[in-house]
Amino acid sequence: MKKVAFYTLGCKLNYSETSTIARKFEEKGYRKVDFSDTPDIFIINTCSVTENADKKCSKVVREARAISPNGYVAIIGCYAQLKPKEISEIPGVDAVLGASEKFRLIELLDGFNRPEQPKVFSSEINEVKNFNTSYSLFDRTRTFLKVQDGCDYSCAFCTIPLARGSSRSDSIENVIKTAKEIAQTEVKEIVLTGVNTGDFGLQNGGRKERFFDLVKALDEVDGIERFRISSIEPNLVYDEIIEFVAKSKRFVPHFHIPLQSGSNKILKLMRRRYQRELYTARVEKIKSEMPHACIGVDVIVGFPGETHDDFLETYQFLNELNISYLHVFTYSERENTLAATMPNSVSGKERNERSRMLHFLSEKKRRAFYESNLGKELTVLFENDIEDGLMHGFTENYVRVSAKYDPLLIHELKKVQLVSISEKGPVIVEDVESLVLTIR
Repeated sequence: MKKVAFYTLGCKLNYSETSTIARKFEEKGYRKVDFSDTPDIFIINTCSVTENADKKCSKVVREARAISPNGYVAIIGCYAQLKPKEISEIPGVDAVLGASEKFRLIELLDGFNRPEQPKVFSSEINEVKNFNTSYSLFDRTRTFLKVQDGCDYSCAFCTIPLARGSSRSDSIENVIKTAKEIAQTEVKEIVLTGVNTGDFGLQNGGRKERFFDLVKALDEVDGIERFRISSIEPNLVYDEIIEFVAKSKRFVPHFHIPLQSGSNKILKLMRRRYQRELYTARVEKIKSEMPHACIGVDVIVGFPGETHDDFLETYQFLNELNISYLHVFTYSERENTLAATMPNSVSGKERNERSRMLHFLSEKKRRAFYESNLGKELTVLFENDIEDGLMHGFTENYVRVSAKYDPLLIHELKKVQLVSISEKGPVIVEDVESLVLTIR
């Protein structure tokens, strides 16, 4: 029985696909092991959102080769689609598989015998039309369920359409079937993932269904306690979705909405499909329906043409907005994107300083959000995430909880009350049985 290990770089979507591919290996009689357990086969699922992600791929290959000098190393994922020849030239790589081929790698690589020269299987991205159902399982208490793939948007900074192709979706019927299968396990929360999740419904070149239709259908699935929307574009967070989540039985009050810039000038340069006024309206609508809702924000600093005043406009916009945390990305030039050809590049030093300022702002926002929840009763789902004798979990509105490890609480929902915030940051909480927990 050959041993196979997996390493995933990048987003939740990649994790869902890696998990699905791993199950295919196990069905064929392979044994899944940890990366350090001298595997016979390494599958590395790559990301290419930033230059740093590309460098990580090379490092992981070197580590794999050091662990198992004779092991088979296959590279899949976004970076593999964008630069298959470049990856095939990395010392130690045996095979590279693009967006369409990665789900057929067991068939294509036939026994995983190391070749004299690396094999490359990569179709042109405009030929990639199929949707492959994917979901993570047994990696975490929460399952990441892919409902959409690809993107038809043309943001100036993004390589994802080049790496994953045009927008396409699963069907509602199949998503419901998959959710019911997941419900037969111990999983209690499903996170809906995709490249452009709100664009769900595009199938075979036409729009067949809507994301709102999917949300309504999933809300009726028994056996899953929570559904969470991982990320959704501001122009696709329609009022009907917000209003439905507010009264939903299973969808939690947590939205992650990419902003990228608080400057209309920069948003236009980025070729985003909204202006800051729409974003403000989305946040205000969510908070009016769900005052306790958590709202996360993606933002990019150092985009070409972003002056100091433009950045300060973004900073002030975010500072005044009723949001809960930020995911800050330092702009990174990517080949074959419009932004890479734009003038007025921002220096690396300035990009890093702007990133530092927004990270501080994110911590300020997160603390203020936690303070706004003090005294409230919330429900924590504890995950199989143990560190230094502590287990971790999240409330429905995405407050992270740390508590002394109790095996009886793993994969369980526990009602707690937020009590206070310590000097070091954690929030002290109690459940109805006076079990003391900490939230951070």
